[in-house]
Amino acid sequence: MATRDLCHNVHPVRAISPAAARTDNTPFVSEIIDTKGYESLTFLLAAGDIADADATLTVLVEASDAANMAGAEAVPDKELIGTEAQAGLSFADDNKTRKIGYVGGKRYVRLTVTPANNTGNIFLAAIALLGHPRNAPTPNPPV
Repeated sequence: MATRDLCHNVHPVRAISPAAARTDNTPFVSEIIDTKGYESLTFLLAAGDIADADATLTVLVEASDAANMAGAEAVPDKELIGTEAQAGLSFADDNKTRKIGYVGGKRYVRLTVTPANNTGNIFLAAIALLGHPRNAPTPNPPV
């Protein structure tokens, strides 16, 4: 049964806490994710209701060698699994999920989701799912 076990080989980290509303196009900026000890990172986004009839949400993944994201750079497409456009959302994506993976060599990674044309409420959350641990199994609950 071990070959079907994902639980012991991933480590979820809060990226963007569930947010109830953004009516002014303020970006959702994730926590800085430290990838030390893991070989892969996937951001999982979950949208609730997107109230505005023409809102869009664009995604940006940035990476840095500095814990405070000093000198952060947008991640090149070749270091992403999927595209930032595919991870974006629109007014038609109520209660949908999206994902985008990072395979670059920088240790620290951040996700920003920026609304545009939004005057209604947007409900959004994101988890950073670290995988391919150097030391498995990973603890449950995560520490």
